[in-house]
Amino acid sequence: MGDPAGIGPEIIVTAFERLAETCHPVVIGDRDVIEAAIDICDQSLTTVTIDNPRGESPAADVIPVIDIDNIQELKRGLVREEYGRASLEYIERAIELATGGQIDAMTTAPINKQATKLAGSSHAGHTGMLAAHTNTEEYAMMLIEENLRVSHVSTHVPLREACELITTEHVTETIELTHAALQRLGIEEPSIAVAGLNPHASDGGLLGTEEQQEINPAVAVAQQNGVAVSGPESPDTVYVRAARGEFDCVVSMYHDQGHIPIKMLGFAGGAAVSGVNVTIGLPIIRTSVDHGTAFDIAGEGVASEQSLVDAVKVAVQMTDTHH
Repeated sequence: MGDPAGIGPEIIVTAFERLAETCHPVVIGDRDVIEAAIDICDQSLTTVTIDNPRGESPAADVIPVIDIDNIQELKRGLVREEYGRASLEYIERAIELATGGQIDAMTTAPINKQATKLAGSSHAGHTGMLAAHTNTEEYAMMLIEENLRVSHVSTHVPLREACELITTEHVTETIELTHAALQRLGIEEPSIAVAGLNPHASDGGLLGTEEQQEINPAVAVAQQNGVAVSGPESPDTVYVRAARGEFDCVVSMYHDQGHIPIKMLGFAGGAAVSGVNVTIGLPIIRTSVDHGTAFDIAGEGVASEQSLVDAVKVAVQMTDTHH
């Protein structure tokens, strides 16, 4: 359900009937908060508390909730330790159910990193937490928006630190995780472009050394392993080429390099924010919306559910190829 004070509960209820067309959605969160969101969004839905996600499916207008029941008082749009703790409990329960095989995949609504930090989490977001709880050492973030897919060598670290993380080992690992994830998305022979770190991918060494020393060797290793990969490509044009269909995915060197082109596409339509975040390399399937808690509009019933619908579709797609 994500942070109770954010738009997570609202996008769940506005998306619910569309989600129920593609899978058997179960909400892990707080039943009272979901019921309040139904009223805010003026939906003709009801809720039921369940324990077993694989039990009998209720009617399409009934939301099954695994009710953690940990919200005493809800004030939307506020950063609170209580809401951060609740967010963490929902995620932990979802991971337990996924690793135990009781659910096929998990899709997460947005959390507030300040709130989860107040609640004692040392992780910058969902991804580190998922990796820690599943004992996963090699993982990465992939974003999907229409024809553009982008994975990242590093994400939530300062830019100086991101540059230090550009090693042959890290880049090779990300290429291999990306290749495997694309196959799970149903692309049998993926083609991958690797972005350079420096302007014009260093222009043959005139603008930096990372391409020759770290990125080129990683591309060579992946090619030897049978991956269709090219690069390092000039970062200022590679995303346009990928969006036009030249590549199935771009491996980006750091957070903003990959996020900016995706969000330019996803936010271009105005209100309907789309885009999907997939954690690749985990033993479980996890997708997420590609937006934040939007505290400024929480409680108004105007948030777009499109990203959540897209994220669940990707989870279903990955589940189908996995089975």
